[in-house]
Amino acid sequence: MGSLFTHHRKKILAVVGIVSLLMAGLVGHLGYLMIFRSEHYSEMADELHERERTIKAARGEIVDRNGTVIATNRTVCTVSVIYNQVTEPETVIEALVRELSLPEAEVRKKVEKRSSREIIRTNVDKEIGDRIRGLSLAGVKVDEDYKRYYPYESLASRVLGFTGADNQGIIGLEVRYESYLKGRDGKILTLSDAKGVEVENAAEERIEPVPGNTLTLSLDVNIQKYAEQAAYQIMEKKGAKAVSVIIMNPQNGEIYAMVNAPEFNLNEPFVLGTDKAYANEKERQELLNQMWRNRCINDTYEPGSTFKIITAAAGLEAGVVSLTDRFSCPGFRIVEDRKIRCHKIGGHGGETFLEGAMNSCNPVFIDVGQRLGVDAYYHYFEQFGLLGKTGIDLPGEAATIMHKKENMGLVELATVSFGQSFQITPMQLVTTASSIINGGRRITPHFAIRSESKDKTMVREFTYPVREGVVSEETSRTMRHILEQVVAEGSGKRAKLAGFRIGGKTATSEKLPRSLKKYISSFLGFAPADNPQVIALITIDEPVGIYYGGTIAAPVIADIFANILPYLGIESSEAFD
Repeated sequence: MGSLFTHHRKKILAVVGIVSLLMAGLVGHLGYLMIFRSEHYSEMADELHERERTIKAARGEIVDRNGTVIATNRTVCTVSVIYNQVTEPETVIEALVRELSLPEAEVRKKVEKRSSREIIRTNVDKEIGDRIRGLSLAGVKVDEDYKRYYPYESLASRVLGFTGADNQGIIGLEVRYESYLKGRDGKILTLSDAKGVEVENAAEERIEPVPGNTLTLSLDVNIQKYAEQAAYQIMEKKGAKAVSVIIMNPQNGEIYAMVNAPEFNLNEPFVLGTDKAYANEKERQELLNQMWRNRCINDTYEPGSTFKIITAAAGLEAGVVSLTDRFSCPGFRIVEDRKIRCHKIGGHGGETFLEGAMNSCNPVFIDVGQRLGVDAYYHYFEQFGLLGKTGIDLPGEAATIMHKKENMGLVELATVSFGQSFQITPMQLVTTASSIINGGRRITPHFAIRSESKDKTMVREFTYPVREGVVSEETSRTMRHILEQVVAEGSGKRAKLAGFRIGGKTATSEKLPRSLKKYISSFLGFAPADNPQVIALITIDEPVGIYYGGTIAAPVIADIFANILPYLGIESSEAFD
């Protein structure tokens, strides 16, 4: 009996010991939590009783060089419900269905969902938001937000770009300068009880939003309008697929206009044209991506005879040709086993280099290329900056597609010398031509001039690289003279503008595959020819009927110059009188 009692006593003591150890552990842990973790759990308790709402920051405006607003904001509202604060759910559901024109099932699901906050709809017109706020529905919150708005709708659409539902930039300058434009959101902190109901008369903590910076561009709304109007007119007249125009200051790289006709409506960037058919969402997205592409920088093409500017400059710089050198054009050149034709089937006969440039004679430029040779020609490609990108401040710039040096034979050298068998972007062509006519400075094309805060405190003046010595001043001066003669008496004479000295070069390039017989007509022009202040390039994609650049593209640049040269304060001269 004694041994049994002793046995039970030991068991009881063991249990008591275990319980004592557990209690000691719990007390120790509780003490740890109370002493060492009290601040952490106090913060958690506060969070349970604080409710946070975002105050959206206004996105910075984008303005042109004259201060004209081209991207701004419209006030919209975000309507949401807080489950624990809704006292009359049926009234709330009925009101939101009516005011927001939403299906009842969708609204009911969100109103009855047990969550801290459920967004019913964003981008609600301010008038509707104010009306809902005026109903004083318990648990319904109406917060003001911003939606991007473009006053000129389609103006420079692929340059400006647009924002998504979260007001973040998606393409163009909107995404390139996102960090300057986006601003910093603010917050509203309110106290609520354990059930999530806001405490009446409790102080509200408010952190004010910081609006985004204003971005000033080199783009000029008036010049952009002139250029777009001219592009649409020639596109309609010639039944062309598309037309692109770049207008830039060749001295500093400031871009005044960049047109990609047809443009799209920036206020409805996800709406395809009525003629766009698609089978599924993937095809729709592909069509949208095509619509958003900036052909001036994202796409490459064979430049054709406008590239003869580069060949001529390389030949002059290397000393392998002069203005008075004599050439003979029978209408073709035989290079190895290839017969390469001139655009004039009967040939130009005997001509000087200057005359060959004025006539845009292929055999003359083939000869210059052969005189240079592959090594020297490739050297000038690199020196002129043709093998890289321009560095323009827009996303997605394409690089030049050129033969590798080791794969460049005499035939490739011949075709490249007059602008075929390789591809560059229109922007690359304008930039390289600028460096040849501006005294030999490789400038960086750009749009952004400065960014400043809402209170006009300067944030940043943008600067861009300039590389000196691309060509000599003498070569640059000679090239300006050659290109002025092309317009005065040569293939570009339809770009002539009374009272102004215009330089330029025409081009008609056949698209690949050649069997389709599709062409790109183009003209690159600048003024004044002796001191260039503006340079422009137009490309007309797949014109119907007559497609020669000198016939259909050159007059468009003349028309644009007639409008913008006086506007830019460029004085007329009596050069052609």
